[in-house]
Amino acid sequence: MSNDLDQQCIDTLRFLSVDMVQHANSGHPGLPLGAAPMAYVLWTRHMKYNPANPQWTDRDRFVLSAGHGSALLYSLLFATGYDLSLDDIKHFRQWGSKTAGHPEYGHTPGVEVTTGPLGQGLANAVGMALGEAQLAASTNRDGHTVIDHRTWAIVSDGDLMEGVASEAASLAGHLKLGKLVCLYDDNYVTLSAGTDMTFSEDRAKRFEAYGWQTITVPDGNDVAAIDNALKAACADTERPTLILVRTHIGFGSPEQDSYKAHGSPLGTEDVAKTKQNLGWPTEPDFLVPEPALAHMRQARDRGAKAEADWLSRMDGYSKAFPDEAKALDRRLRAELAPNWDADIPTFPADAKGMATRVAGGKIMNAFAAAVPALCGGSADLDPSTHTALKGLGDFNPAPTPGEDTEGSDGGGWSRAGRNFHYGVREHAMAAISNGLAAHGGFIPFDATFLIFSDYMRPAIRLAALMGLHVVHVFTHDSVALGEDGPTHQPVEQLASLRAIPNLTVIRPGDANETAVAWKVAVETRHAPVLLALTRQNVPTLDRQRYASADGLRKGAYVLSDAKDGKPALILIGTGSEVGLILQAAEKLQAEGIAVRCVSMPSWELFDAQPQSYRDEVLPPAVHARLAVELGSPQGWHRYVGDRGGVLGIDHFGASAPADVLLREFGFTVDNVVARAKALLQG
Repeated sequence: MSNDLDQQCIDTLRFLSVDMVQHANSGHPGLPLGAAPMAYVLWTRHMKYNPANPQWTDRDRFVLSAGHGSALLYSLLFATGYDLSLDDIKHFRQWGSKTAGHPEYGHTPGVEVTTGPLGQGLANAVGMALGEAQLAASTNRDGHTVIDHRTWAIVSDGDLMEGVASEAASLAGHLKLGKLVCLYDDNYVTLSAGTDMTFSEDRAKRFEAYGWQTITVPDGNDVAAIDNALKAACADTERPTLILVRTHIGFGSPEQDSYKAHGSPLGTEDVAKTKQNLGWPTEPDFLVPEPALAHMRQARDRGAKAEADWLSRMDGYSKAFPDEAKALDRRLRAELAPNWDADIPTFPADAKGMATRVAGGKIMNAFAAAVPALCGGSADLDPSTHTALKGLGDFNPAPTPGEDTEGSDGGGWSRAGRNFHYGVREHAMAAISNGLAAHGGFIPFDATFLIFSDYMRPAIRLAALMGLHVVHVFTHDSVALGEDGPTHQPVEQLASLRAIPNLTVIRPGDANETAVAWKVAVETRHAPVLLALTRQNVPTLDRQRYASADGLRKGAYVLSDAKDGKPALILIGTGSEVGLILQAAEKLQAEGIAVRCVSMPSWELFDAQPQSYRDEVLPPAVHARLAVELGSPQGWHRYVGDRGGVLGIDHFGASAPADVLLREFGFTVDNVVARAKALLQG
């Protein structure tokens, strides 16, 4: 079992957590009481980290996927010596505190990802393990191992019930991410009932079927058994491991093994009873015995030694491979090489043009070699999204003899491959991308059709909340994809995604705007970027006649203007509708109407500009404004005003060729002209 010092440390973690929740009168005491032993063993005997440098590159990553148990994580961070004070602990869940209700990335030192929405953390951990494997394979050299760390997670019943966890776990087993270990807080209880109400499957067999090693620890208080299980997990280098630890929610409390211990403070009387049951002093609160603190704070010395050893290895690596070391340093600092975008093409004017998805593929492949951090893939849609990085390899486990190893990109299979194949797992793809970004050293991208952003929205929202640099590539961005019909035709998606704070949505109008959009996406820091690209061809505009596509950087810009620069009417378009408004403008101008055409590929970039610039593009005195976009009109009135109009789609699409749909839904030159004239008359 445990010795007296082990038990004192475990109970210190337990009751720091219980007191946090009780003093806040808010939180989740059940998980910390049950899971403290496994967390203690992991953090004091197996995990590699340096509390003095939470961002040390070769640290192990820890994800509390069961983010409702945040009090346990904060107790661990404080006890092991991170920059988290006892005063921070005492201000759990209060305004301005470092100890938020659920762990928040970038807010609390030592918190690797924001968790709470269940299943997300497990999928993030898969992304971190994938990142370690790819970075190690592309960086390490014989005799010089500088990337070598593990990813650990504590997961709950709720995590394993969520579909995103199933998607991610399936992929992790297939990819043989042997440095991923998940400790499962198997307490038989959910928020509202026992698991026998909803969750009777054999979890061990399920994960074995995914290709995981599974280990069962019958007693969650058995420190030696937990220790041995973690050793066995580390010994298996080819399979991720799920350790099923039989715990008791609310251990030692009057509500032990009851759902009532999950998400409410125990109450003053029951806190006292719990302390008495476990032999802990009832006073004072937030008791931290000196022997326990001294023992857990040894993590500082271990961490300093581990980082010093790594720095020594890095020094040897730098001397042996100076170019590779510089490239790695730049990648880890999220810095771009000088002139990284020098090979991005400029597309000549072409009335037929090309689909922006096709342009996007050409652009990605033009700069990918200069940006080794760019890695990613699609949800089994590379031929449609055009996002394969040609010749840069597919990340995959070693093939079996006789298996095809050419790979979809022509570069073969390897652990250093930069193309990640997610299968039809959109939600996990987005959450894994978040894990890659949080790991560091990556500009991850993912790709699918815009309609399937609905499957990814929780992870996209979390990327925005965390300020992670992820690029989402969505193609087939409107009803103009045609015959596949309304199930595949996005209508409300753009409006929905634009509603997410800190997410930059860009819908470029032609190939050259797509090139600038990709530059913005790569250069952006601390926020995800979403590219909405067409399936159908759109004209490549003559930039000798129209304004430079660099105007995209400001979100909106004047493409063409009235001769005297004093428009009576403004037409605003995005994406495939930019060409449409230009055609309509020609017809209106032929009738003597002074028209300005504005391309507005990104609301967010435009809103970030000074008011003076915004007024320059959309003069307040010009009230006749018509926005044209193949999507929901929701939100557009902020730009067209009360006297302007929006030509959009407020209904689902239909199955028919694209040109028929555009005609039937009113996206024609004649209808744009008619709508514009009505505004002028009105």
